[in-house]
Amino acid sequence: MNRIFTGFGVGPIQAGLFVREAARSGNFDRIVIGEIDQTLIDAVRRNKGRYQVNIAEKGGIREEAIEGVEVYNPSISTDRRKLIESVSMSTEIATCLPSVSVYKSGALSSAASILEAGLKKQSAPGTLIYTAENNIRAAEILSLSIPVVEGKDAPKVQYLNTVIGKMSRVVSSPDEMEALGLAPITPGFPNAFLVEAFNNILVGRSTLKGFTPGISSFMEKDKLLPYEEAKLFGHVAIHALLAFLGRYKGFARMAQVCENKVLMEIARDAFIHESGRALCKKYASLHDPLFTKQGFSVYATDLLERMANPFLGDTVERAGRDILRKLG
Repeated sequence: MNRIFTGFGVGPIQAGLFVREAARSGNFDRIVIGEIDQTLIDAVRRNKGRYQVNIAEKGGIREEAIEGVEVYNPSISTDRRKLIESVSMSTEIATCLPSVSVYKSGALSSAASILEAGLKKQSAPGTLIYTAENNIRAAEILSLSIPVVEGKDAPKVQYLNTVIGKMSRVVSSPDEMEALGLAPITPGFPNAFLVEAFNNILVGRSTLKGFTPGISSFMEKDKLLPYEEAKLFGHVAIHALLAFLGRYKGFARMAQVCENKVLMEIARDAFIHESGRALCKKYASLHDPLFTKQGFSVYATDLLERMANPFLGDTVERAGRDILRKLG
């Protein structure tokens, strides 16, 4: 079976997770991405479909090249047609957009419009669509943005939510790129992709008959909501809490915050005894080790250690931004 992967949006999660895993799997004949930043598109094209990702590990940063990528701009008619064609033949698709609110932004150039047009012409035996926007109902929202085609010609498609606990960012400061030794996205490009090595990605379970995902590294779950809430009310909440405390104390970097024993004790206590206690009580019936006192403590300890990784170069400003949405 010929497999094509199509992504929407070229950010660090698309570039350093979905496209990277599709390329590493060796299961895809083509990897295609839709992106509206023409400067980035031109840079990748000049570099013959190759870009660099910087991976922050415990002991340092490792560069990795991703090759064989086609990038098209949906606002250009010829590129839009190529994206529609790619969608029609894709077995796996990933949306990595700023928010679920932009699924339909841009009218004919929107992700929803291109997906609708492509799926109406589906020639793939089935299509999985991973939604990586930070919303616990992203898959449902995207599916509702695309009119349902019924009857014998209805596309075989499944929209899947994801839980992506992988910290990442785009680094644009030349000084920071030099200090961390980051490779630019392409030679001479002003930005760099930086992602952590953590790669335990949870997704909804594929139920398409006779279909095996080409990306095999993801862990499928029958019920994803509990793990989404563990990320939202554990990982994201405590990351934001540390950022708020760090801002109050005048720190600029998350690594500085994590060196402060008093602040880390506050974060650990909130993580385990507030977030953890509530989540373990709510999901005790799952009998999943995560939702036990010991399991959640291990989860919290691991995340707090990862947040302290100096090679991520994470800033208090980035971790604490968008306050009203996070507090909401």
